[in-house]
Amino acid sequence: MGEHGSSRVRVDAWLWAVRITKTRSQAATSCRGGHVRVNGASAKAAQLIGPGDEVRVWHHGTLRVLEVVVPLAKRVGAPVAQRAYLDRSPAPPPREVLASVPRRDRGAGRPTKRERRQLDRLRAMPGDELDSG
Repeated sequence: MGEHGSSRVRVDAWLWAVRITKTRSQAATSCRGGHVRVNGASAKAAQLIGPGDEVRVWHHGTLRVLEVVVPLAKRVGAPVAQRAYLDRSPAPPPREVLASVPRRDRGAGRPTKRERRQLDRLRAMPGDELDSG
């Protein structure tokens, strides 16, 4: 698989190398925005990661939980990239749950108190990103 000589690489470079983000700058922006966590702690783009580290990425509305197997610094093909990590992401919610989530039209104003309570109940569901599981 080619480890490129180093046992630790920058988290932004790794996310780009294993094709989680399309560009390295996109990965760095995700880190700056607080969407990347390494071993439970918020990560800066230059944070070094190695084999066994857990990387949590909130990307395109989904949570990805990845365990680093091979710390790659150079972008590789998709089959090689998939062998560079173990995907421990939670399963997406069933379609029935997604269909029951109330949607608000864009520009419909602030939610009412009743709608806020419903949203809070949905956000407190198990498997949420804030769970320490």
